[in-house]
Amino acid sequence: MMNKIKRYINKESLSWALYDWANSAFATTVMAVFFPLFFNDYWSKGIDTVDTTARLGFANSAVGILIMLSAPILGFISDNSSLKKRFLLIMTLLGSLSTILLFFVGQGTWFIALLLYVIATIGFSGGNIFYDALLTSVATKKRYNFVSSLGYSLGYLGGGILLAFNIFMSLNPEMFGIENSSDAIRYAFVSVGVWWLLFSIPLFSIVKEKKNKRNRVLDSFRQSFKGVYSTFKEIKDYKPILYFLIAYWLYIDGVDTIVRMAMDFGISLNLNRDSLIKAFLLTQFIGFPAALIFGILAKGKKGARNGIYFTLIIYLGVSIFGALLETETQFFVLAGVIGLVQGGIQALSRSYFAEIIPKERAGEFFGFYNMIGKFAVVLGPLLIGTTGLMLRKFGMDSEMATRGGIFSVSLFFIAGGIMYHHAVRVEKRDGQINNI
Repeated sequence: MMNKIKRYINKESLSWALYDWANSAFATTVMAVFFPLFFNDYWSKGIDTVDTTARLGFANSAVGILIMLSAPILGFISDNSSLKKRFLLIMTLLGSLSTILLFFVGQGTWFIALLLYVIATIGFSGGNIFYDALLTSVATKKRYNFVSSLGYSLGYLGGGILLAFNIFMSLNPEMFGIENSSDAIRYAFVSVGVWWLLFSIPLFSIVKEKKNKRNRVLDSFRQSFKGVYSTFKEIKDYKPILYFLIAYWLYIDGVDTIVRMAMDFGISLNLNRDSLIKAFLLTQFIGFPAALIFGILAKGKKGARNGIYFTLIIYLGVSIFGALLETETQFFVLAGVIGLVQGGIQALSRSYFAEIIPKERAGEFFGFYNMIGKFAVVLGPLLIGTTGLMLRKFGMDSEMATRGGIFSVSLFFIAGGIMYHHAVRVEKRDGQINNI
């Protein structure tokens, strides 16, 4: 058994996977939990919750748009140069240092906090493009799936461990010699930045990047948009794939919006902060085993197809139930349900896509699939913020306007579900795409 593990894990692949352990702390502690919490209670103190929700939603949308515009350029630079580690280092420093600087942002200065959050999120999302591309430098094709899964698993574990520590520190600040919970949360931001930097060291010191003979960044920049347009023209010839990608973009936008905006929503309803934090920790630790279970139960194309239908129905229910919830107990139930299906819908979507694309062109099509995934969280937060502001303008109180904003997320699962059903119908009618 140990010999088999050693065949798949070496020093370089483990060092690469540890970067997922490093930067996932930002996704859990900052994006999902403490930034929305502190943004409402500290940096936007005294401001109507509808306004804070709108501002946070617009910021997340802005990040999505920036990544959407830059991902093709960064991706092509990554493919056509030997500068992956250098660009990853830049993004890592950008993200981790911006996160640490949140410690120094004073009460009421919401704009500076939001600006640093946007910069840090760009470092996180942009860095993942170069991190993903380094997989080919640390593993052979036969080991891609295993090493990639190792990174995901370490990410869940590392992000969950630091989140658990920071939650404990925020609930028991006196044990750490910290005056109050607010100061503890500020130290949590510092811990994420330091954790991110510390556990990135193995990748930068051990991983050896494969040299690219072209190594021409300027040419990569010029060709990036041409390459994306060329791939899109190819995909248009495969209707089931095109329809599925549209469906995926819609419903995964809804999924990611719920992850990023759920804490803000709970705060807007005046739910207990400690309960909200614990609920997010529950989601984190349920998510990984649930994703594995979905992978075991949903075997083959038919299993993945039906599994996606099931998770979309659950998410539609989540968005409706979320708009109606009243208590911390209901929020815990919601968090548990999300944990059960969050990893599942991502894993099943990827496996279904792998089933319907031409096998000999998997790299090309998955490149576009991953780019679509990076475009998520553009429309969802924007819709939540805009809906809340509009409903308040038409006379609703702040709580009802906020509930209306959350309910609007259901539109992504309805539209995504309809488009997905259309993709399945066309795929069944046209037969196995891989035989084309």
